[in-house]
Amino acid sequence: MNRQILVLLWSLFSLVTFAQNKGTIKGVVQNESGVALPNASISVLKTSIGTSTNYEGQYTITNLNYGTYTLRVTMVGYKRTETRITLNAAQSTLPNIILKEAVNELDDVVINEKKINKFTKRSSTTVSKMPLKDIENPQVYVSIPAELLKEQVVTNFNDALKNATGITRLWESTGRGGDGAEYFSMRGFSVQPTMLNGLPYINNGKIDFSNIESIEVIKGPSGTLYGSSLISYGGLINVVTKKPYETFGGELSYQAGTYGLNRVTADINTPLGKNNDVFLRVNAAYQNGDTFQDSGYSKSFFIAPSLTYKASDRLTFMINTEFLNSEGSYAPMLFLNRNSPLPFTDIKLFDKNYKNSFTSNALSISNPSFSLQAQMLYKLSDSWTSQTAISRSTAKSDGYYSYLYSSGTDDSFTRYITKANAQTNSTDIQQNFIGDFKIAGLRNRMVVGLDYYNGIQKDNGAGWAALGVVTLSNSLDTGNLTQLAADTALATTDFTRSNAETETYAAYISDVINITPALSAMGSLRVDHFIGEVGDEKKGQTAFSPKFGLVYQPIQDKLSVFANYMNGFKNVLPQAITNSVTNEREGYRTFDPEKANQYEFGVKSSFFNNKLSATVSYYNITVSNIVMNVGNGPATYTQGGEIKSKGLEVSVVANPAEGLNIIAGFSTNNAEVTKDLETSGYLGLRPESAGPETLVNLWANYTFTEGSIKGFGFGFGGNYASDQKTLNRSNIGTFVLPSYTVINTALSYTADRFNIILKMNNISNEKYYSGWSTVSPQTLRSITAGLTYKF
Repeated sequence: MNRQILVLLWSLFSLVTFAQNKGTIKGVVQNESGVALPNASISVLKTSIGTSTNYEGQYTITNLNYGTYTLRVTMVGYKRTETRITLNAAQSTLPNIILKEAVNELDDVVINEKKINKFTKRSSTTVSKMPLKDIENPQVYVSIPAELLKEQVVTNFNDALKNATGITRLWESTGRGGDGAEYFSMRGFSVQPTMLNGLPYINNGKIDFSNIESIEVIKGPSGTLYGSSLISYGGLINVVTKKPYETFGGELSYQAGTYGLNRVTADINTPLGKNNDVFLRVNAAYQNGDTFQDSGYSKSFFIAPSLTYKASDRLTFMINTEFLNSEGSYAPMLFLNRNSPLPFTDIKLFDKNYKNSFTSNALSISNPSFSLQAQMLYKLSDSWTSQTAISRSTAKSDGYYSYLYSSGTDDSFTRYITKANAQTNSTDIQQNFIGDFKIAGLRNRMVVGLDYYNGIQKDNGAGWAALGVVTLSNSLDTGNLTQLAADTALATTDFTRSNAETETYAAYISDVINITPALSAMGSLRVDHFIGEVGDEKKGQTAFSPKFGLVYQPIQDKLSVFANYMNGFKNVLPQAITNSVTNEREGYRTFDPEKANQYEFGVKSSFFNNKLSATVSYYNITVSNIVMNVGNGPATYTQGGEIKSKGLEVSVVANPAEGLNIIAGFSTNNAEVTKDLETSGYLGLRPESAGPETLVNLWANYTFTEGSIKGFGFGFGGNYASDQKTLNRSNIGTFVLPSYTVINTALSYTADRFNIILKMNNISNEKYYSGWSTVSPQTLRSITAGLTYKF
């Protein structure tokens, strides 16, 4: 009994002593200007303890045993900082921790560390051209991280964008000059991926994603900061590339799958020199494969070296290059006749020919492309940073391109073919000054910029020739699909000789001011002077593009209510006017810019230490002054059309339990042509570029984090799209692509250095289509296996 009492007393004494040897650390995190930094992450290394700063930049860490610790402080847009502290009293208050701005980084990515939520939306410096957290940005965007693409064993750009809310593909890549990249629909309008790191990027074919750190789908007309040349009224698609980092590392991957898929990728990063100031990263990929149809193939080689040189604490240089050599034979799109009433409305005709490509591997096209981006970042002061950026891209189209066009009288389609020889060049120079300062005690974040853009499109290809007729009811093809037959048919056509050039000179300013800690306002303006030259006609015009936004945070850094007014515009090249009787050119007509205005409001949230992020928004877009084609045949144009598009979007990224990650989205869109020529047939109807009215995307993955099956993971999700009116004209008729639901799943195992994934797409082998006055069958069931080794 006495022994038990002694043990009890000793235990109580130990507990009291242990409790007395615990303490608290307090401190403040600021930037170099002395401005408090809210939502900075504080972690105690070699423990699971961590916290974040409040709006005043203050943090408190409690219940720490006495001892020596290392605190790591991270925040988007700032360099990571580590501080050592010895805790030997009940409370220790640290001197202010100062974070230096990392102007060359989009995100503070910690390599090889466990992430709370690997799908968490990252803040972006691209969307607003300044460091701005998503919850304080009045514009809506969706970010698709590279981690998600790896988990889904994504091997093409279209599958990557299936993770974004409210976007779907209209056209596959055609490879033709000028606009050969894929077309997508966003908020009722067509859009192509034309931005790389926020700078113009031209591609006439497909995009390899091995150098992608994330894909930003930026919603709404964004003419104020991005101009008119390469964006859509519905938004824009920006690819953020991988950047060099300060240690040696990388990974090698191999994927193999259905339809002959083979893909090998490499990602290698290394410091150079002895001063730890030069870093090189090289991403490369080789891919080849067939299609689910009877003919068609693609192969590509891609390499992307990037270099970062930190010349001093204030000066950093970055160079990013991409070389892509791709070639393929692609199934021609089946165009419904735009001039005659539809002779059929049944999708079963196309179901019957689902696996018929109506092409030959002999009729291929190559699309080599090159991109160079160079940036100089110089910290002028504690408050201002200079960003000088030069971007140059070249894309070529060389080979055979064909399409099938409905006769308009029965289920027959004539094949039209050309031999492309086109090149598109773009040059962009930007000078931005990015500031973070106070005026009268109010915080201002500002960007002031100048932008010069030059685009040249050359076409020296063949004319168009008919090469056989396809009949859907009996799958008959009368074409001789050989190079000799194609060249013989094209020998009688006239070769194209065209050269179109555009130039844009622009200046813009955008300021975000914190009126109160909870209320901020954005005001932006762009002045844009456009010069377009086609043939012997040259036109200059000036446009103004304003933007306004309000954000109120009832719960700081966790919940915000926002509203925005955004503007977009499109400069229209001069168009040839042709005499309808003599078919002779009578000169050119010039036009004023088309205009888009959007009003939007919604709610953004980020709860439970970023474990639950959501955005709900309602938008209303009106596009006016649209240029319209008068009648059929020789091109004659007028101006004055109008389209209205409105809708609701919901995006959710969640980590409800350790190891479980979810990304989901829902969108509904109502678009209508409200002004048009009565003879066009569009008036009062949904535009054909608007895509399906309702879209749903979902992907959920669970990885076991402990036990004997630690590292095993399971993923499940897919996409739903409602009916789509691919052709919709009162004088022609309506052809509907049916709704579809495509389900995908994945199994994975992750160890320290290895990752193995098995992915199945379209589990039910569902037949479904995309289109834009076209009908294009999409890929059937496929299985892909991936193996990755990290070092």
